[in-house]
Amino acid sequence: MAPPENPNGAGPAAPSDPAQPQPQPPAKSKWKKKDEKKDDDLSEEDLALKEQLELYVVRAQDADPGVQKLALESMRYLPAPDDMLALDIAYTIYMKFEDLTSALRIALLLDNKGLAMEIDDEIAADGNDKEGLQEIVNNSKLSEGYLTLARDIEVMEAKSPEDIYKVHLIDGRGASSSLDSARQNLAATFVNAFVNAGFGQDKLMTAPSDSSSSGASGNWLFKNKEHGKASAAASLGMILLWDTDSGLAQLDKYLHSNDAHVVAGALLGIGIVTCGVKNDCDPALAILMEYINKDDTNIRIGAILGLGIAYAGSQKEELKSYLSTVLGDSEKSTLEVLIFSAIALGLVFVGSCNEEIAQSIIFALMERSEAELAEPIIRLLPVALGLLYLGKQESVEATAEVSKTFDEKIRKYCDVTLMSLAYAGTGNVLKVQKLLGICSQHLEKGETHQGPAVLGIALIAMAEELGAEMAVRSLERLLQYGEQNIRRAVPLALGILCISNPKVNVIDTLSRLSHDADADVSMAAIISLGLIGAGTNNARIAGMLRNLSSYYYKEAAHLFCVRIAQGLVHLGKGLLTLSPYHSDRMALGGLVTVLHACLDMKSTILGKYHYILYIIVLAMQPRMLLTVDEDLKPLSVPVRVGQAVDVVGQAGRPKTITGFQTHSTPVLLAAGERAELATEKYIPLTSVLEGFVILKKNPEYNEE
Repeated sequence: MAPPENPNGAGPAAPSDPAQPQPQPPAKSKWKKKDEKKDDDLSEEDLALKEQLELYVVRAQDADPGVQKLALESMRYLPAPDDMLALDIAYTIYMKFEDLTSALRIALLLDNKGLAMEIDDEIAADGNDKEGLQEIVNNSKLSEGYLTLARDIEVMEAKSPEDIYKVHLIDGRGASSSLDSARQNLAATFVNAFVNAGFGQDKLMTAPSDSSSSGASGNWLFKNKEHGKASAAASLGMILLWDTDSGLAQLDKYLHSNDAHVVAGALLGIGIVTCGVKNDCDPALAILMEYINKDDTNIRIGAILGLGIAYAGSQKEELKSYLSTVLGDSEKSTLEVLIFSAIALGLVFVGSCNEEIAQSIIFALMERSEAELAEPIIRLLPVALGLLYLGKQESVEATAEVSKTFDEKIRKYCDVTLMSLAYAGTGNVLKVQKLLGICSQHLEKGETHQGPAVLGIALIAMAEELGAEMAVRSLERLLQYGEQNIRRAVPLALGILCISNPKVNVIDTLSRLSHDADADVSMAAIISLGLIGAGTNNARIAGMLRNLSSYYYKEAAHLFCVRIAQGLVHLGKGLLTLSPYHSDRMALGGLVTVLHACLDMKSTILGKYHYILYIIVLAMQPRMLLTVDEDLKPLSVPVRVGQAVDVVGQAGRPKTITGFQTHSTPVLLAAGERAELATEKYIPLTSVLEGFVILKKNPEYNEE
């Protein structure tokens, strides 16, 4: 259908019908436009175009459907707008539906190439409107207008939580259609899992869907390819974190799938759901033990890693015999199965110094061929061995002596890893100096042991504030003078030093490194931005990550890392944190495993072992303070929250916090903050107020 000619030559004429009553212009919207120019500043052509556009806005709201349709069709033939008119075009769509959400949705899903997008029933219910609107959206001349609108969202209105967790995380700005869609879907899976961790519901996995009997989760699973389905299924474990009844019920249906990857993901999900939850029935053990001897490698790995996560730190004897058998059966077990069996044993018996398990892992390392020792994933075997001695200092010496007999390709890596894990959190200056000496060496054989040495510096110094500050300075020197393989590990070391504690100087360093010319350095820095901001909703880091998503819009690997970091920053929508110190080394063991995997991201996280990221669940815990009475019913009391003060060795009763504010529980505690009761009516049953605290009435309290 050809548009009617306009005698003014500025575009098609507006539809006109003398018999039709003229509609009144809409009431002035609350929607504010940035840098709006006055009409006096416009050229004659722009002014004519603007007036024509305003008339179309009125016509598009006419009571007559025919007039609405003609107005929409006429918009398609408008000349390309400049930046000043771009918002007006988006405003037209907004006024058509009288709904800002619809306009923003369209704006954020278009890219600068004007690629088509589908208009669904949520945006336009009427079929004719949908068709007309689709034509407008597909017009490449208008796409820049929508992009300008997207950039100016913050000016228009305050962001709601949904804007933060939906629009800013899965943002179509600058995205390239040439990128691997399966990897984008996988990134969205992790973002969804981290952001909605513990909430029990989300839009991808738990929302009901009419088009599939298994709900939205069934649809989303098959938008991922092969091993991506495993992470998608396990993400339902993450969303239902610590809710064993609902979680096991929802994951059960995936255990009957014909797809091995889906079954593997469900088994891993069972481990995540039951992580840290004590249950006399041991449902995770009963379910997962049936699958660890299956023929399919993926299913075996899912069951084994699920057991490791579910029973981390429990030192459960039943698992020792089963998993040690798998670890010792080199004929039936593939290299991957052996490695994840060792990791599971290391997590379950973390810090136990169990000699039997140590010998099993040592034998597994000694029996590996030259080709197997060249595989990047093999480096997780020394990590598994080191987990057994996490924080146990001199207890590792006998095993360290045995490690010196290993093949040259793995010997130094194992030696450094054992030392760094055994002295983690001790602040041992001599060991830090030894690791710095290793980092000062110039290597020519392509050895990889300097990476864990850098991580070791951070692990040893992380528990004490002064030592952590000195470690940050030492890492700055390594950035300046260290070899390239050292520089690749420095961002990860900074990430563990300041985990869930976004210090300004570290943010600046990681921001600089996120644009480094070396891809491994920049990707590690991006992941570390997520680690230091984990669960804080830090606005500065969130802004940096949005800019990085535009900067790396053509780099699929970098974009994947950006999405992971975004999910971590908004972990549990700000209600969860990553704490390496809770649950007696279990949490630190999980973080160490993930960090060592990130030393070679292209072979692990960015390859088919992305599900290793879920091990980070071991370090997750709520960051709120919730007070309950002796019957475990919520009890709201006033508390003072402020920066913690070191009072060790001070006489009398010194102030333990400074710069405090008084709140009523429940209340969120940031890194470095401490809470104390602001009333004498109750007495806490613990000296440290964090997590769940039981209060009892003070018998000596008298209300005046």
